[in-house]
Amino acid sequence: MAGSTLPRRALGRKLRDLRTGAGKSQLAAGLSIDTSKQTIGRLEDGQSVRISTPNVNALLDFYRADEDSRTEVIGLLQEVKAAKGDPSGGWWRAYADVVNSHFDHFMNLEQACNRLVSFQLTLLPGLLQAPTYRRWLVETNDPAMSAVDVERRLELTARRQHRLTEDTGFSLDVMLSESALRHQVGGRAVMAEQLQHLVEVGSLPNVSIRVIPFGVGGHPGLVVQSFTLFEFPPLSASRMTEPPVVFVEGFTGSLFLEDDDVIDRHRAVVADLRQVALSEADTRRLVREIAEEYAA
Repeated sequence: MAGSTLPRRALGRKLRDLRTGAGKSQLAAGLSIDTSKQTIGRLEDGQSVRISTPNVNALLDFYRADEDSRTEVIGLLQEVKAAKGDPSGGWWRAYADVVNSHFDHFMNLEQACNRLVSFQLTLLPGLLQAPTYRRWLVETNDPAMSAVDVERRLELTARRQHRLTEDTGFSLDVMLSESALRHQVGGRAVMAEQLQHLVEVGSLPNVSIRVIPFGVGGHPGLVVQSFTLFEFPPLSASRMTEPPVVFVEGFTGSLFLEDDDVIDRHRAVVADLRQVALSEADTRRLVREIAEEYAA
């Protein structure tokens, strides 16, 4: 994470939320610490600015931030200075004790992006998972997890999925290997339910689901492996485009990739995968056929 922009992004979003929640303008915020509204805008956009801890504390006083928000902001500021750590926060933080340590970063990006592109080789992404499918994954990953915490994990997934129906500015573009439909996660009944859910979600106007069938043979996704690409709306202050991020998850760790060359390579893979993937209509047809096989 050395040199990463992720901590600055998280800090900027939190300060923007506090300012708008307090009903203050960027101009007023700048005047409160003897700086310009442009500096406040760059700070909120996650750009590098010179700002001291006393200045941040003064902003928090101006915004009448509560103690929890103050603690979070100061912690994020320290992580920005260290250019490492696990900096982010939001409603999902209530579930921090039942998720992986990288999940704060992931959720911060998922909630801020306006477009999410995902390629998955073996499992469906969380935004598409039906409850019984998700339950099997949670219980298999951590058999010792209490029943209460399992339910909290399911609740977290359900809350994440609200973006699909409640946020008209958000779009989801998913490409799946056919193997993600064929692996019998949780058994045939669970998969029959999951694939029916996939058809329903895929009918939403802001969701695109396309399957890469076995028949196409080798394709770049087999080498690149599963990944998620986050793309963001223009920055509020400068209207510049916020750099995208690629997320790659492993069994014991994860990577957040921001290098321009890495982003370009993943975008090229997305373009190649689209060339061999079924259309959305043909995908729905295939998903229904496999669901019927499971239900038989």
